[in-house]
Amino acid sequence: MTSPNGLICFTNCLLPQEDGALVEKDLWIDERRGVVLDSQKTFFLRKERPDRVIDLGGNILSPGFLDIQINGAYNFDFSVYEGDDETYRTGLHRVAEKIVETGVTSLLPTIILSSFSAERDAIAVFPHPSLTQERSLYPKLLHLLRPYHSPTSATLLGWHAEGPFIQFAKRGAHEPQFLLTAKEDIKSFEEVYGADNLTVNEDWLMDDETVGVRVITAAPEVDGVMSSIEELTRRGIVFSIGHSIASTGLATAAVQNGARLITHLFNAMPQLHHRDPSIIGLLGASPHLSSPSNPASPVSATFPKIHRVPSTVRRSAAAQGPQATSEAFDDVQTPPLTPVLRAQTDLDDLHLQKGKVADLAFERPFYELIVDGIHSHPNSVRLAYSSFPEGCVLITDAMKILDPHLKDGVHEWRDGKRFVKSGDKLYLEGTDTLAGSVVTLDKCVRNFSRFTGCSLGEAIRCATYNPAKCLGIEHRKGTLRPGADADLVVLDRRGKVLSTWVRGREVWTKAD
Repeated sequence: MTSPNGLICFTNCLLPQEDGALVEKDLWIDERRGVVLDSQKTFFLRKERPDRVIDLGGNILSPGFLDIQINGAYNFDFSVYEGDDETYRTGLHRVAEKIVETGVTSLLPTIILSSFSAERDAIAVFPHPSLTQERSLYPKLLHLLRPYHSPTSATLLGWHAEGPFIQFAKRGAHEPQFLLTAKEDIKSFEEVYGADNLTVNEDWLMDDETVGVRVITAAPEVDGVMSSIEELTRRGIVFSIGHSIASTGLATAAVQNGARLITHLFNAMPQLHHRDPSIIGLLGASPHLSSPSNPASPVSATFPKIHRVPSTVRRSAAAQGPQATSEAFDDVQTPPLTPVLRAQTDLDDLHLQKGKVADLAFERPFYELIVDGIHSHPNSVRLAYSSFPEGCVLITDAMKILDPHLKDGVHEWRDGKRFVKSGDKLYLEGTDTLAGSVVTLDKCVRNFSRFTGCSLGEAIRCATYNPAKCLGIEHRKGTLRPGADADLVVLDRRGKVLSTWVRGREVWTKAD
């Protein structure tokens, strides 16, 4: 059903605000333009009311969810290209069409650059030349993964590049023979991704022909990565710290150079240690360590010696294949590192007013959480959120097996490997190795509210406004402010998806 004058009013509903509050208020949209409206301005300018009024019965009308890290779904793997463009596009569009049933209206397909395949069986015969052959596919995938949307699908926002500039010791599912250093700094990134794909235009949401990398996950301790962060950030790329053994000092330096995000917090990084909390410690960054007035800045501090894997070990690992096949749980023992010591703070820097907190010299980065109750313990989720609620971004990090209708059992993956699905747990067949996530984003929202004790509105914020703000698109996505895209999801008061709207049109509704 459409509205004769193009105006729709949702009434008797709760609207999530950008601060996490839930407010009982009507929402007007223009289904023809696909945008949220200011009801008062629209009424006084157009002198008319919406011809269609939808009573939501006291349920929640939320911005559509954004998943900024997802490896595949509905039996399609974004990292697998088998030489047929049309087959790849079909799979890609299938994910975009189907995932709206989980409340997701925008997603960032994630490519594990060191593991995607093209005619893998043929390549495997030539282990050393395979790197060149695989690199040649990057421009192909970038073109195929350009921003996309249809009238009935979620919007594909571009590309999240996870690797290959990551730490060997925390490589997870990334095959060791494809890991790289950035010895030529930004030129190394341009060589891998293509220089033309490392620029984000201001109006990239409006230009379906724009291609490019939106987020890069890399380890700042890898040669040439730290010196490239500032330039990547200048070009509009969100640099995310991940698959890394960076110390607190190094991680702080990365943020001061422009890093804006932490990839799947707690997973594929050193665990919290009281003498050096490493990457996780950024959530509780102390003003004492971050003050620019203190000359002993982490940027100028001596970086810890980076773990190097001998070439003989790399060749051996390459010959045997990856020794760990979990994206997040390759948990190599990492000893605590020496903390970055600072000079004593001047008395003038101390505060006498109760509740007064010194301003940080830099904005703490956003951080991703996989809230399936498996990748991170509920206590860890609550601890992170309590430290820095404004930075929390919920993701699925889901594999191709993501499908809320898929039954438990054994399912095919890639390279002859198979998954064993048991509820939200996903294992490699014949092992107890966790093989990524199968949780949907709407379930992550519900879990998050339960795990942290926060309100449903605050949990929704972590799947809408926060990821949009991280990408710099909060004026268009993840919000209900006037002028934003009318990407909406109707939730009951328990957080279950009842219907999904994309650009002002209903694209999915729950069957009775």
